[in-house]
Amino acid sequence: MTASPPAVDETRIGRTPLLELALDVAPTVYAKAEWYNLPSLGYGGGSVKTRIAREMLDGAEERGDLDPGMRIVEPTSGNTGSEIARLGVARGYDVTIVMPDDAAAGKVGAVRDAGAEIEFVAAEAGYDACIERCDEIVADDSEGIYEPNQYENPDNPGAHERTTAAEIWEQTDGGLTHFVAGVGTGGTVTGAGRGLHDRGDVEVVGFEPVNPTHAIGGLKYLRSDSSIHPGTYDESVLDRKLYVETADADDDARDLRERYADRPVEVADLGQYDEATVRENLRVDDQFLVGPSSGAGVAAIRQLDAAGELDGDDVVVTMLPDRGDKYADGLWEGYVDSAD
Repeated sequence: MTASPPAVDETRIGRTPLLELALDVAPTVYAKAEWYNLPSLGYGGGSVKTRIAREMLDGAEERGDLDPGMRIVEPTSGNTGSEIARLGVARGYDVTIVMPDDAAAGKVGAVRDAGAEIEFVAAEAGYDACIERCDEIVADDSEGIYEPNQYENPDNPGAHERTTAAEIWEQTDGGLTHFVAGVGTGGTVTGAGRGLHDRGDVEVVGFEPVNPTHAIGGLKYLRSDSSIHPGTYDESVLDRKLYVETADADDDARDLRERYADRPVEVADLGQYDEATVRENLRVDDQFLVGPSSGAGVAAIRQLDAAGELDGDDVVVTMLPDRGDKYADGLWEGYVDSAD
């Protein structure tokens, strides 16, 4: 464990910038740059999961489920674990993160830098094995351990219903017509979808991986009866569901890098930051790099456009859950130094 984990300023969570993406599609496309949650931290800053980490810990402390001296344990493919580690350790808790042994090196590094312990589970056993291992750890010491349980905790979608939806609606001046988000725990698309449905006539589109053996970090294959289906995912919120191939997600992430190789990224709304801070955290080694789930969001928008379901009057918002330097050993190998 690190002796002095990075300080965490929780006021730097939420109110993230809105970027306008220059894509060859009919509608206007915006994206929430979620690595601006705790942007000053290493390994690409925070992620979309920073929002739920704060909400779940706040809720547990307020209910008395999490008391001083308890250990926090959580299964994760990476982003939720690093954010629970950062916030939990900063609040004085011991934290153990259970993750697959093929998790991106940047995500592993973020957990370790936060001062948390990691227990690895063989990736070949499938992601549900991480959930099952976490359940075993909690069962051994139910009084001394708190599991936020992002897959069942209502504070997960609640965070997005309270914050993400409100930000998107305000940043698009109420002109939003489509919201597109991936399904992992389902918290983002469920919570933000509910909040946006409450505000206007918005079509909520969720997307999942096509195959069970996919490499779109943060997303979950749910088309099998044997998969653990998150209680935080309310599919009835969706107006449309799509499926995305890993290759398409990677291709569209790389396409964004190429599109912005010689042009600036348009910032439609700065969120809570000044322009200098936004620009400072926008690129990696002067490259616009995003994670594979961000590429998957672009691929989903292209599917809708190719099917003729979008036109020039539409305004679409998707999520950029994290920045690409977390994937220096995978998607962006050869573009940036590995975090190992």
